[in-house]
Amino acid sequence: METAEFGCENSETIFLLHGGGLSWWNYKNVSAILSKKYHVVIPLLDGHAGSDSDFTTIENAAERLCEYIHQKYGGQVFFIGGLSLGGQILAEMLSVEPHICRYAMIESTLVIPMALTNLLISPMVNASYGLIQKRWFSKLQFKQLRMDPDLFEIYYRDTCKIKKENMLAFLNSNSSYALKDSFRNCRANVLIAVGEKERRQMKKSAVLMKQSLPGSTLHIVPKYHHGDLSINHPEKYVELLGSFIG
Repeated sequence: METAEFGCENSETIFLLHGGGLSWWNYKNVSAILSKKYHVVIPLLDGHAGSDSDFTTIENAAERLCEYIHQKYGGQVFFIGGLSLGGQILAEMLSVEPHICRYAMIESTLVIPMALTNLLISPMVNASYGLIQKRWFSKLQFKQLRMDPDLFEIYYRDTCKIKKENMLAFLNSNSSYALKDSFRNCRANVLIAVGEKERRQMKKSAVLMKQSLPGSTLHIVPKYHHGDLSINHPEKYVELLGSFIG
């Protein structure tokens, strides 16, 4: 498994799982702060730029990450955070390995299947994939993501490296993922974060996770859109994490 790692001299290890279509730089500024105290590991998720495997399913990606943590870290790390697709993989990890981490933050994560969206993915990707390598088209997509403009060049470079088959696979998996009943068996302390300005289904998903895991904490971030917290407000992310883990 390919990873980006920071603060390797520190003892407590945290994993950060980036969003779909992104890469380690999703957590570039967050890791710059956290690496002063923690060993930060950002896996390059299957099917994304720099990864060593194609994307198949969220379940397979979660299994692979759990195996990696068992092999390298004895079966448990201090904290795992995940955004969007990374959050779905994290929810799955917590469902199959209740003790995989002590603390977890699931951010902007869909766990209610969207059947119509799923039906539209294949025709949309087939129609637009050839445009991805066009800078003007990537700029339009990038603008919709509301990310820091300084990230555009690395976003454009890595997006161009994603094969169509992988894009179809992780987009289909993202729109069809359903929270497992076994999520309620999770033994980590879980913080569920969602932006106030996110789509209705995203906020409903956050509530569903909270209901499934009553001991978890739900935090609705005022005025934030999808992924705003970790991508655009790293200080707020670290502050929220600090208040959660104490």
